[in-house]
Amino acid sequence: MIPSKFDYLAPTTVDEAVAALAEAGEDAKVIAGGQSLMPVLRLRLNSPSALVDLGKVAELRGVREEGDSIVVGAMTTHHNVMTDRLVSRHAALLGDAEQTVADPQIRHRGTFGGSLAHADPAGDLSSVVVALDATMTVVGPGGQREVAAEDFFTDIFSTALEPDEILASVRIPKHTGWAAHYEKFHRVSQSWSIIAVAATLDVDDGGTIRDAAVGLTNMGAVPIRARTVEQALIGQPADTDVIRAAADHAADGTSPMSDPNADSEYRTHLAKVLTRRAVVAAVGA
Repeated sequence: MIPSKFDYLAPTTVDEAVAALAEAGEDAKVIAGGQSLMPVLRLRLNSPSALVDLGKVAELRGVREEGDSIVVGAMTTHHNVMTDRLVSRHAALLGDAEQTVADPQIRHRGTFGGSLAHADPAGDLSSVVVALDATMTVVGPGGQREVAAEDFFTDIFSTALEPDEILASVRIPKHTGWAAHYEKFHRVSQSWSIIAVAATLDVDDGGTIRDAAVGLTNMGAVPIRARTVEQALIGQPADTDVIRAAADHAADGTSPMSDPNADSEYRTHLAKVLTRRAVVAAVGA
């Protein structure tokens, strides 16, 4: 199908983008990489009056180091995040998860911020930024504000973004030297996650887990921190018995949905299995 008629705006700065979005009205849409939005427009599941294209806003691209954090621009492509040396060194979990996003063509066009703003519960990056205690920088007519990743995702395909705001960047505290692994279960290669687990751990030279962060993908309407698992791991040796016992709590406090891909009981089982696999793979146990 062909999308319905809309106005097209292509600002070159963040200020211009915010102004364009405000002028276009509440039924306008922001387009980043367009990998999720374009199919929706072609099927006429959404018919915005205007599209504000962020593709020419250079200041929204790239990864930079700022003190104890790295900052990832919202318009940085999945490929560039995946291959960035700062990400590899200070946020290995993010780089590992990016390798599972769709296929090479989409990773070269799709954007980090676009995926997060889309807020699909099966999207691979939301649980990662939650696990990494990231902070989302949002810009609108009232200026800039910071939103914790755990507060950014509010429901299925819904975020804390107001209609006249854009996601500008994501600040991630450095997790330098942390072991990391993203374990994903899907029906066919390069598809959305049925369930996935984002795990990153700080393990000392003696093999004791000093700190741990575990995020769950598609175990509810929003990404979830598996805090009971984290608490069961911290201070314990990184061995398979400890990890298995901790992983048994992966579904605590979750509300997995049932759909044609999997029912809630199966998702609960998968969460435990994939959490064990993710932590074992991360620490090499």
